[in-house]
Amino acid sequence: MIESRRANRAIPSWVPVEVRNYIFHTEMGQAIRVLARGQNCHPSTIMRQVRKVEQRRDDPLVDRAIKILAEEGPNALTPSSLELMQALRRLASPDVLLAIALGMDQGVVLKDNPTGEPDHSSKLPMQTATTLALRGWISSGQTTTRVLRYRITAGGRVALRELTAMSENNAREMAEGPASFTGAPKGVGTWDEKPVPVRAATQDSPVLALSRRKDLDGNPFINRSMVQAAERLREGYELSLVGRSMGTDTSPDWDSMLAKIEAHEPIERLKNPSADQVAKALSYLGPGLSAIALRCCCLLEGLETTEKQMGWAARSGKVVLRIALQRLVLHYEGVGGLGPKIG
Repeated sequence: MIESRRANRAIPSWVPVEVRNYIFHTEMGQAIRVLARGQNCHPSTIMRQVRKVEQRRDDPLVDRAIKILAEEGPNALTPSSLELMQALRRLASPDVLLAIALGMDQGVVLKDNPTGEPDHSSKLPMQTATTLALRGWISSGQTTTRVLRYRITAGGRVALRELTAMSENNAREMAEGPASFTGAPKGVGTWDEKPVPVRAATQDSPVLALSRRKDLDGNPFINRSMVQAAERLREGYELSLVGRSMGTDTSPDWDSMLAKIEAHEPIERLKNPSADQVAKALSYLGPGLSAIALRCCCLLEGLETTEKQMGWAARSGKVVLRIALQRLVLHYEGVGGLGPKIG
């Protein structure tokens, strides 16, 4: 019993119970009867769970997840609720799948057009994909091919609704009192003032952290359209890096790009379409604002770090970031790129 409780502490609570029992029994040597007594169930229940998970190990992602949890410990798989929700949201769109080549460190989310060519793609870290597969939120019909194709399951769609609802509830519960900020323009590019989904884990992005604050009038410090603009910029940045995993890297040197913007030099059209869109957005923001947008929205750098790197006064970063997001909303509204997302 003591050993069983020790094993329970070694496996994260989010891991499905049947997977936990499988690892306790096959990887940690716990007897089935001991596990059954500890969970107040019949040994046959544990046995069925072990057999079920053994069959699921035919899936390379599930097999990889079990090995990681058994060998590397509970902190080896730690994608946040926001990362899981965003991945499920993309996979919930019609005709979207996750393609993963064995041996690669990330997968690619693809949407096929009638000709079979992808018209949209974005990378997905292997850690996130592995967690989705372990929880049964994605599955692959074939598990022996070189390139695996995963689609969202019915359980994954239920999980997406639950994660979205949880994030919205957290946004309402964690909203702080009025912040001591005055002077920034209001009403820029707003659609409505619904609570913005926020990261349920402790590692927030600067934009999501500010979305929980309110100004003196009781309005969100970062409104919904600003968060969506930040997410759009982040997605474009991620898409611009997809080529790195495929040996066709055409992403630009972003430091050089910011230097050109600071010097008011024209930005040439880039071969990478996603990178070109990001470059246009940053160019629209101009000196200073482009730097904080890239650091906080794309690189997810903290505001305090950005303030130090930019040589700004303490606590001034949130004001500059809000102004940058207000202009970013105007840019995306001007190019028609801030509409609601599918899925």
